[in-house]
Amino acid sequence: MAIVVLVGALDTKGVEYGWMRDRLLRAGVEVLLVDVGVVGEPRVRPDVPRTEVAAAAGRDVEELKADGDRGAAVTAMAQGAAEIVRRLYVEDRLHGVLAIGGSGGTSMATRAMRALPLGVPKLMVSSMAAGDVTPYVGSSDIAMLYSVVDIAGVNRVLTPVLANAADAMAGMARGYAAGRAERSVDWAAGDAKPVVAASMAGVTTPGVDAARERLAELGYEVLVFHTSGSGGRSLEALAEQGLFAGVLDLTLSELADDLVGGILTAGPDRLEAAGRRGIPQVVSLGALDMVKFGPLDSLPERFRDRHVRVHNPSITVIRTTEAECAELGRRVAAKLRAATGPASVLLPLRGLSTLGAPGGPYHDPALDGALFEALREGLRSSGVGIREVDTHLNDPAFGRAAAERLHAMITRRGAAGEPGE
Repeated sequence: MAIVVLVGALDTKGVEYGWMRDRLLRAGVEVLLVDVGVVGEPRVRPDVPRTEVAAAAGRDVEELKADGDRGAAVTAMAQGAAEIVRRLYVEDRLHGVLAIGGSGGTSMATRAMRALPLGVPKLMVSSMAAGDVTPYVGSSDIAMLYSVVDIAGVNRVLTPVLANAADAMAGMARGYAAGRAERSVDWAAGDAKPVVAASMAGVTTPGVDAARERLAELGYEVLVFHTSGSGGRSLEALAEQGLFAGVLDLTLSELADDLVGGILTAGPDRLEAAGRRGIPQVVSLGALDMVKFGPLDSLPERFRDRHVRVHNPSITVIRTTEAECAELGRRVAAKLRAATGPASVLLPLRGLSTLGAPGGPYHDPALDGALFEALREGLRSSGVGIREVDTHLNDPAFGRAAAERLHAMITRRGAAGEPGE
């Protein structure tokens, strides 16, 4: 039978967790209740008591309580919960994790969820889910469900939300338990295809799709990451784990957002993990001709005299300036110079996106030229190859050329046992 693990503070949310447990039991799954509370007495009996959770983090729960440092207690219990769920997973006593909470409960429960492999069902019902959930989700596959009201008593608004969460988790857990082997991501499978990561945005989709299709023909499994901030962070996190045979980073729009202040930044460390791990990478400059913001009425006043375009009701873009393009070229070059593995750059001379292709509103060879020149200068005498392609980035020929370049780098490295351009 499928087993759902509930992770929560039973001193403050015991009534709600008791309700969830009963709902899950009626749905035909077993339930293990893990208590991460440290203040009052649990209001429902746990299967894994707080003493065991604290011990898993090398701490004593009574000492945590006596110290009175809430931050330290939350950190310790989150660490302990992560150890507990990891252990239950290895013992095949966990087929899904469900939690409810506010800021503290969400922090502790999602820390535990992130300790589990991709594919294990993870659902967090949270009053924090309508805001920025990046700190909670990270690069994991956690599903966030907004509770609408605070989780403080089972009421007419919260009841259907909790019921939906419990029913959804029961279904996911049963499905996972029945087919765990095929649902888990096994990166070390001996008969699996080598995995390549690719970065893509809506404005670079045709070119990346062409590259993806060519890589599939060449025998690779391609994981495409949307450059939405979280997508770039996920790409970097998995590259840091050394899980890719190669990286096809054709879309770097998150770097423009990081430089100018757009909303879809992946942070200043984007485009570094693959190089640090020595993973072969082919890089282009897709979507560095724009910076993304929210709806038009949220665009900061200082950008309103720029070349503004409404991309969709949720996204407004502005054209990068000559100075910004030059700085982006320098930043990309510095990151690639630091790479410990083979790296190559393909420059699409006729445009960097659907908006920047010939005839598009952001087509500007002079601005693109500032980007290219700064990149060339930054990579001079670096050993990083630069190939200029007389197409725009979304020309299928460009995507195929990028794919074949990466394949050649991966193949050469595998045959020679060493990096090289």
